[in-house]
Amino acid sequence: MSDAEGARTGVAGLPPARARRTGLRCLAGSLTLVTVLGHLVPGFEQPCLAPVAGAATGVAAEFALESLDAWAYLRRPRYLRPRSGRRGGTLDFFLPSYVTGLLCAMFLYGGGRLSPVVMATLVGVSGRYVLRFRGTGGPVLNPAALGTATVLLLWAGTPPPYRFAAGVPGPFDVVAPPVVLGLGVALHAGLTGRLPVLAGWAGGFAAQAVARGCLSGVSVMDALLPMTGPAFALYTVYVVADPETTPAGRRAQVVFGVATAAVHGLLVALGVLGVAHGPFLALVAVCACRGALLAVRARRRRRAARPSAPLIVPAASPGVAVPAEGAVSLAAPGSAGGPAGSGVPAGRGG
Repeated sequence: MSDAEGARTGVAGLPPARARRTGLRCLAGSLTLVTVLGHLVPGFEQPCLAPVAGAATGVAAEFALESLDAWAYLRRPRYLRPRSGRRGGTLDFFLPSYVTGLLCAMFLYGGGRLSPVVMATLVGVSGRYVLRFRGTGGPVLNPAALGTATVLLLWAGTPPPYRFAAGVPGPFDVVAPPVVLGLGVALHAGLTGRLPVLAGWAGGFAAQAVARGCLSGVSVMDALLPMTGPAFALYTVYVVADPETTPAGRRAQVVFGVATAAVHGLLVALGVLGVAHGPFLALVAVCACRGALLAVRARRRRRAARPSAPLIVPAASPGVAVPAEGAVSLAAPGSAGGPAGSGVPAGRGG
């Protein structure tokens, strides 16, 4: 899963930095729109305060951790306005944590409790600072997946929402997932360049569903059914294709998506996790493996770049000639090589 982290052209004709900022803003804006519409229609089962609590927690945690990290390493906090004078730098810095809070609120259902959402957001944002591999250049664990998987595994009684369109009329319930997927495909193809991740994940999910149906006796249609729901569409567009924690190369992106689907299928087949829990833990596992691989490669490059130690030749004593390489020198009578008149080669006396 190589990242191909060399110089690359920007997506849609934009410079890479500007394309990343534009894609991040569009992702955050579209996710905000989906959240608002999901609560107004109504369809989302979570309380209306859940996304507010998640977003506020994410931004506050990002501010505190960045301030602490900047103080520890004696550097300027990144949320301050850039010295170049570019506008929107502070807003762009807090967008990833804002998106993490909205996603944790979207994929967790705590009834009337907000604590699962707050805990998941704290874990996800903290992972961007604590769980970093040396040499990767940034976070490698998907924050939303890390926080959601942690709460689902450790916080008993916090199931994922079984339906995202509980109150939506029948026709809209069928139309909503394809619309979300279509908008996400257009967004990732035009700005983030993460369309191969989506293709690898969707194709791998379908393949593992067919494999489980053929090998374990599960109905293939039942195994493919999650692909038709809103949860799969939202996870595909906003979680698995996170630009910060996915490779840059097209081939590596396909491998990344297929690997996530394969690990999910393995977890479900072994009975470790349910269908709703599997994608989050599978994504965390694949991200961790990718980060470890990048760290090992970076360490090898650092070792290869180290200059070899220079050969130090001792200086010859006055009046003593240094023999040529490979030559055999015999000590002259009265020299320091051996006793006078002994005829013993230098350094072999006694």
